Amino acid sequence: MHVVATAGHVDHGKSTLVRALTGTDPDRWDEEKERGLTIDLGFASMPLPSGRQIAFIDVPGHVRFLKNMLAGVSGVDACVFVVDVTEGWKPQSEEHLRILQLLGLSHGMVALTKAGDADEDLVELARLDVADHVAGTFLAGAPIVATDAVDGTGMDELVAALDDLLAVSPTAADRDRPRLWVDRAFAIKGSGTVVTGTLTGGRLRNDDTLAVVPAGHSVRVRALQSLHQQCDELGPGNRVAVNLAGAGHREVARGDAVVRAQQWHAARTVDAELSVLASLDHPVTRRGAYVAYIGSGEHPVRLRVLGPSAIEPGRAGLIRLHLPVPLPLCMGDRFILRESGRSETVGGGEVLDVEPVLPASRARPDRSVERIVAERGRIDAARLERLTGRARPPDLGRWAVDPEFLARTRQRLTDAVAAAGPLGLDLAGLDDFERTVIGTIDGITSGEGRARAAGGDDPLADHPFVAAAAAEPFTPPAPAGVSNDELRLLVRQGHLVESGGIHFAASAVDEAARVVARLLADQPEGVTVAEVRDAWGTTRKYALALLARLDSTGVTRRRGDLRIAGPRLPEL
Repeated sequence: MHVVATAGHVDHGKSTLVRALTGTDPDRWDEEKERGLTIDLGFASMPLPSGRQIAFIDVPGHVRFLKNMLAGVSGVDACVFVVDVTEGWKPQSEEHLRILQLLGLSHGMVALTKAGDADEDLVELARLDVADHVAGTFLAGAPIVATDAVDGTGMDELVAALDDLLAVSPTAADRDRPRLWVDRAFAIKGSGTVVTGTLTGGRLRNDDTLAVVPAGHSVRVRALQSLHQQCDELGPGNRVAVNLAGAGHREVARGDAVVRAQQWHAARTVDAELSVLASLDHPVTRRGAYVAYIGSGEHPVRLRVLGPSAIEPGRAGLIRLHLPVPLPLCMGDRFILRESGRSETVGGGEVLDVEPVLPASRARPDRSVERIVAERGRIDAARLERLTGRARPPDLGRWAVDPEFLARTRQRLTDAVAAAGPLGLDLAGLDDFERTVIGTIDGITSGEGRARAAGGDDPLADHPFVAAAAAEPFTPPAPAGVSNDELRLLVRQGHLVESGGIHFAASAVDEAARVVARLLADQPEGVTVAEVRDAWGTTRKYALALLARLDSTGVTRRRGDLRIAGPRLPEL
């Protein structure tokens, strides 16, 4: 399927043309039919002779309903630009063309309407006039077909031109990141909430779990429909109606998006490039009541020009936009900017960063993914894809890493290991990324939770405190002069066992277990703390600490005031 928007000045015959092509009246509301004026988006579809399916989005032409027009043209593949032969090029013809150009549309054609009311000379003049106006735009050189939807003039030629247009128009890419900007939300009795929109980025399937952003509702796809046909799944580029479970129809509105929440960053601040219309009679500055049209939504925004204080008409510059609600955006998304105080279209552009990390005074965003990485130093590769919409293989572990940042990190960690002394650097004080980096540094070895220079002697080998504790196994001395780091490492290496704040030699604990085993061989019904204490030749303090260790490791079990054999009691 291809989705095609009509565009053009009010009352130039867009809806009449769609109705003549498809048999469907795109004007859905009684008010529209009574006034003969398109107010909101209209929808219709038809098959083409080639077998291609075309879905029309008929947009309003009146300036008062421009926000509805903007809600419909996001995500379309091509346009049919409509100009009345008898009226010629008009103000909304110009504004619609500039909007489509700013949104990055690259394919389209022109339909001259009401040709039955004009002679050949007037039609040819209209054709020349349109060609002049579209020069330098994506419609330059596009087919211009004279039509009359009432008497049928040129309709066959229009259908053929549409087929040729769609043969060369790009189709929506499948990046496995579906996003549906909602242009309608309503309820159907017995089914619940239904939303419609043009699906981009990936496929939707029945029973998919999705999120409505910015509201944050978790929803499930109950049913899918396209062109009035039920479907189990639908790919990008389709007009889609989605029956949602989990949100009421009043909890979803035009401008919301339906996405897989884990795949998208919900942005409140974005950096972007803004192309200012040459027809504007003033520069763009931070002063103004700006409204951004993104996806199918209209959002009041605060604007900051990055770098110079203003962007002159006909020029492009960098801006930072502060949105009132979080939106699922990524690098490359397009937008239109209007100034509500002057009621004029200022320009449009492309999102470059959906999570700026530099202050506005230093930010100079561009289209480079490597710039995103460099500004952050390192970033989880999955998160980088959420921000940019582009998959990039990680450089180290799960991270994409800036080469200079990696070099600085390696040097910093090398210095830290050298400064840590013989015991080495405690890895517990590092984050996941630093622990990954330290494992790649030549000349550094890691083990027992610490990193130290490779090839050095074990600083804890034959440690004097271990020998002292072994010499008095059941009444070990206090570890005077031994640092906490040393004690923790001696425990981690298995030289010492800590219980109740007392450090025993590992060999002492083993011997203590054998002593208890001999006692229980003679007294299988159990032994008291006093009996064990006397057998060990120690005090109650040390005896309780040792018994707590034996209980916790399954050597003994406590039964009231007695200790009985546990599953790990050594055999004699």
